[in-house]
Amino acid sequence: MKSLIKKLIPKNLINQYHKFWAILANYVYGFPSKKLIIIGVTGTNGKSTTCNLIGKVLEATGEKVGFMTTANFKIADKEWINDTHMTMQGRMKLQKMLSQMVKAGCKYAVVETSSEGIMQNRNWGINYDVAVFTNLTPEHIEAHGSFENYKKAKEQLFASLSKFPKKKIGDQEIEKAIIVNLDDERWQDFYKYNADKKYGYGIEFNRQLANTKLILASDIKLQANGTSFIVQNTEFQIKLLGKFNVYNSLAAICVGLHFGLNINQCRESLANVIGIPGRMEVIDEGQNFAVLVDYAHDPVAFGILFDTIKMFPKNRIIHVFGSAGGVRDHAKRPVLGKISGQNADITIITDEDSYDEPTEKILNEIAAGAITGGKTEKVDLIKEVDRRVAIKKACLMAQEGDLVLITGKGTEQSIKSNGKVMPWDDRKVTREVLKEILSPA
Repeated sequence: MKSLIKKLIPKNLINQYHKFWAILANYVYGFPSKKLIIIGVTGTNGKSTTCNLIGKVLEATGEKVGFMTTANFKIADKEWINDTHMTMQGRMKLQKMLSQMVKAGCKYAVVETSSEGIMQNRNWGINYDVAVFTNLTPEHIEAHGSFENYKKAKEQLFASLSKFPKKKIGDQEIEKAIIVNLDDERWQDFYKYNADKKYGYGIEFNRQLANTKLILASDIKLQANGTSFIVQNTEFQIKLLGKFNVYNSLAAICVGLHFGLNINQCRESLANVIGIPGRMEVIDEGQNFAVLVDYAHDPVAFGILFDTIKMFPKNRIIHVFGSAGGVRDHAKRPVLGKISGQNADITIITDEDSYDEPTEKILNEIAAGAITGGKTEKVDLIKEVDRRVAIKKACLMAQEGDLVLITGKGTEQSIKSNGKVMPWDDRKVTREVLKEILSPA
């Protein structure tokens, strides 16, 4: 019904509707972004982890920090899981949470800023001080109409920096800053906008940029228990896994340096991060095989994840995943299936969030790709509509030394299928399933 209404009402009227509520929300809550230093993080992958790392680094300034991400929320000393199924909150809730951060004494707010949120004017009235670009790969194409529209929506965050006046918080004038991943091929599209300061980070970038502070990593060592790298002759050791977390850390270092921290303070802050909820999160109930829950739900994230787990000591990989229904990216379904088919020993396809689309249809489209990737149905390819049953099947199949990989939802707190919304948490369900298996009644 919602999608039908959207088709019937002209797009400009829908945009005006969204903008009206954004304006109202700002007035209701007193334009709270004027009283906070706002760091916006956008990109396709790594946004939530980057926001968490930025938050951890900024706490080294001695100030209180708040953040809003797909995975979790934080206001000063209170932190909790995002239970809204939304990356960027609706207009009223977004402004309400910023207002709560002001009341809690926060100086900094880190806001994961999505392209759909920008498209729907959820960010209207937010005076961003820093814009961070992580990376860009095709996603949400059907919602935006094209990859170019998707990219341009994200660019609006960077364009907005010069549209708002610089703030003065306390005795400090806040300089506007742009921070971009120079190893992404589209970095110049985000770097081109005006700002007081510009930072570029990367691993493979090998040229100089005028009036830009370069934060580059070298001597990267990827291990099963953490990652190390060198920045400005300083060795960083983080507990997070994979090359992609080097990039996420570099973005956080840029933010820390911009706000007056030194490289050693950034190093110490990042060393204390144990993990990010729902991002390569280990589930351990005493079983003799490994279980990882991760949010990866697009082809690039799948590729990065499988590359990362190559370093894990393991026997077989049993992969449980699905793909969202509704107006989400239909074209990625067989691609996800193929990647899993090529990299996992057993592929189990299940519901993710079918919305109002038949789950069996989605599973069949993924399965077609898995077969292309070398899997045979009912041998090493299993289709199971019920996600709990799928997770249980994977755990029952697992033998000592195997790795069960459950992807697509991370910390999401609900599952939406057949027009219904049901409470859900992959991590909680997996723990329940493991307890059932290990201690049968």
